Amino acid sequence: MKRKCLLSFMLLAFSYAMACTNFIVGKKASVDGSVMCTYSADDYGMFQSMCHYPAAKHSKGEMRRIVDWDSNKYHGEIPEAEVTYNVVGNINEWQVTIGETTFGGREEMEDSTGILDYGSLIYVALQRSKTAREAIKVMTTLAETYGYNSGGETFTICDPNEAWIMEMMGCGAGSKKVVWVALRVPDDAICAHANQSRIRTFNVKDKENCMASKNVVKFAREKGWFSGKDSEFSFCDTYAAPDFGGRRFCEARVWTFFNKYCDYMNEYVDYAAGKVADAKPMPLWIVPNRKLSVKDLEMAMRDHYEGTPFALDSDIGGGIWEMPYRPTPLSFEVDGKKCFNERPVSTQQSGFVYVSQMRSWLPREIGGVLWFGNDDANMVPYVPVYCSATKIPTCFDTPGADALTFSIDNAFWVCNWVSNMVYPRYVQMFPSLEQVRDSLDNSYISLQAEVEAKAQQMTGAEAAKYLNDYSCKKGDEMIARWRKLATYLIVKYNDMVVKPENPDGSFKLSKYGIAERPLRPGYPEKYARELIKQTGDKFVK
Repeated sequence: MKRKCLLSFMLLAFSYAMACTNFIVGKKASVDGSVMCTYSADDYGMFQSMCHYPAAKHSKGEMRRIVDWDSNKYHGEIPEAEVTYNVVGNINEWQVTIGETTFGGREEMEDSTGILDYGSLIYVALQRSKTAREAIKVMTTLAETYGYNSGGETFTICDPNEAWIMEMMGCGAGSKKVVWVALRVPDDAICAHANQSRIRTFNVKDKENCMASKNVVKFAREKGWFSGKDSEFSFCDTYAAPDFGGRRFCEARVWTFFNKYCDYMNEYVDYAAGKVADAKPMPLWIVPNRKLSVKDLEMAMRDHYEGTPFALDSDIGGGIWEMPYRPTPLSFEVDGKKCFNERPVSTQQSGFVYVSQMRSWLPREIGGVLWFGNDDANMVPYVPVYCSATKIPTCFDTPGADALTFSIDNAFWVCNWVSNMVYPRYVQMFPSLEQVRDSLDNSYISLQAEVEAKAQQMTGAEAAKYLNDYSCKKGDEMIARWRKLATYLIVKYNDMVVKPENPDGSFKLSKYGIAERPLRPGYPEKYARELIKQTGDKFVK
């Protein structure tokens, strides 16, 4: 499985929109004591399956091939660990979860000679780590030993007890070295990152809550990029300072997440908007004004800046039926003017999305759940897949399906089939999708306690199999329901009209037994008004 999330921060360099989003919730900031985090892996042209690395034992001298997650290019080999753990998607059997967003940073810091790219670091670490702290140690030790072959990266690294945010960059071509810093997110806080470096100052003496490379400040001094006191050193401002794109296209996504659960984010609107140079930066994390649930995070990943200064429903960019999405590239020119589109959390180019739920008080085969969907978070339900799974639901790992091969059995393709019908006629068709999506989501959440209570009466192996079978069943049911939704949408909204329905959801028939005459809704009022405004008397009778 591979995907790309590179993002240049020069406005004119946004030739295409590749970006990811992570939200993080500490255990005292969640309604039930879960540590939670999210990930949307976004890139045009990307095909995503849910990966699986079975637990294994390896003989001495066995090597692991490292193939770049983005390009599929072979980089080299590293020694295998003696024991590796079961990994499903981005969670392992110990409930450790790792996500990422790419911020790029100083181009001269990239090291093409390094063996480990960011994607390989994630999955190697998941196979070798029982805790978030151990994952940080694995990732940094590997990068410092074999070199790091990617641009600047922010990682979300969580386990059932702790949540961490880590940022890493190479030290230049041929260096085989990295600079990095990792901070523990307070248990009562929420955090986020979205393709912009966010860690500023940090206290390396606070060993309980901060880890960093020995050269993290020294390297910047050697390059002449920093000359102040160590306590004043800002990783973000030194190695990847935000410009307009880093703020408007990236930090604005962090802002909209914080804004849902905070009463003072208005003071950071200028910073998120990117047009006031000296605007006050947002904090790395906040204490929310209420505790968050899995459902809250699912909905947060579906955000399009609704009800904020960045909302996408006040102009004609969404077309006739007010689509809260915009075409890429993000930047464009009109009559010599440099212009841009907003980049919301929910985006059409998502390959997969998840909410990871990690619970310390449950047996680990039960405690870790990856609520997973293929495609835009707004357009799919989140199917629960447990961290103990040894078989992936067929719809998330379909034989024969790939980026160029459609499969009616594959969630990525069936979900994209549906969403691409809905996008251009959003305000008209989305309510039908939303109803099905939410009914599935609510059913999964309502069943969770019952399913897990039953699993707790079993042995570990029995519970793992029971939960795995449950996830596979729900995956099968989800894609069957989505195929039904696809055909329903074609019938109901064919040719830009709407076929009327009975209260029970069946289509109405005329008294002669054929389809009732369809409704013709015409233009939404706001669009009709704008059309006449722009065309003058051309279409006035």
